Amino acid sequence: MTDRSQEWLFLIGAILLEVTGSLSLKGALNAPILYAVVVAGYVGAFACLSMALRCRMPLGVAYGIWGAVGVVLTAVLSLVLFDEALTALTTLGIAVIVAGVLLVEVGSHPAPKAEAA
Repeated sequence: MTDRSQEWLFLIGAILLEVTGSLSLKGALNAPILYAVVVAGYVGAFACLSMALRCRMPLGVAYGIWGAVGVVLTAVLSLVLFDEALTALTTLGIAVIVAGVLLVEVGSHPAPKAEAA
């Protein structure tokens, strides 16, 4: 497995663990046992994020994608699991976040060098 695929696997793990921790935080209000899942989710998320960075994923890209995808998944799953509203304005905000992260990702790659004539 290449470092490139490993960094993405670690980042996906970080996202899923962070979203699990966040959703469990809401659930723990009614079932305090879920606080253990919250702690495990957040600790695991940071461990996976650090591993993605160790594989040389740029911090701005990793953190941006982690945050943006986490926001989207948390908002959508909160709608499904907790019947929370997902308004047009919320959806627009999510779209703006995703667009910003895409710009960070595209901008993180160096421009190709022009060949000398």
